[in-house]
Amino acid sequence: MREFFNRVEDGILVAIEADVEIESQKELYPWLCSIFVKFGNISENFDSFEVFFETKESLIVALEHENRAVYAGSRVKDDWNEFYFYAKDAKKLETIISKMLKESGYKYESSVVKDAKWDFYQHNLFPSELEFCHIESDKIIFLLQEEGDKLDVKRDVEHYASFDTATQKERFVANALLCGFEFKDDVSSEEFDHGVALVKEHTIQNDEVKNVVEELYELIKKEHGYYEGWSTTLANQDS
Repeated sequence: MREFFNRVEDGILVAIEADVEIESQKELYPWLCSIFVKFGNISENFDSFEVFFETKESLIVALEHENRAVYAGSRVKDDWNEFYFYAKDAKKLETIISKMLKESGYKYESSVVKDAKWDFYQHNLFPSELEFCHIESDKIIFLLQEEGDKLDVKRDVEHYASFDTATQKERFVANALLCGFEFKDDVSSEEFDHGVALVKEHTIQNDEVKNVVEELYELIKKEHGYYEGWSTTLANQDS
């Protein structure tokens, strides 16, 4: 499954795509293949982007053919699109890449190095726990937009957290109340007995949701808990 998210590194925004379900295969694919392709601002010319996207997907198909490699993800930074694969061995990879990209007209660079522990994948592609929270938020916001939600309308938003002990939960709730959250209910699940639902009024605009989630996440982690996401009601165009 490919997930998409943004990360800031050294003050620069990096757009990341990562397949988050391939790590179980790492023993089969110990070689990291990196391909850097210069494309420029992909938003400037939609037709050119379509051609570039087709080139990217064709490259993935070619390298994954006969289980030679698996596509791990990509990073877009400035004018460079970085594609990463993990391969069984280093044979034929450069030949395939050259055949696919030389005639494309794109400036590119490639390399193959041993990375049996998948360190690059873990540190540069795979989302952190907080980034996973933002990914799930983006999915909810997208679905609300599809239903015609007015994202700039403030409404009650329920946020959920779970803890290993009742004491952790109680300390968290006390701190959250000081930050403008309201207690809604105690909740439990098959995995955790000590869960809680809190409410805060805010819009569903991306930046505000991100700020609220990060504020709450920090409070949760102080008590070694887990952020379980949020939910809200639809504010449609007729309201």
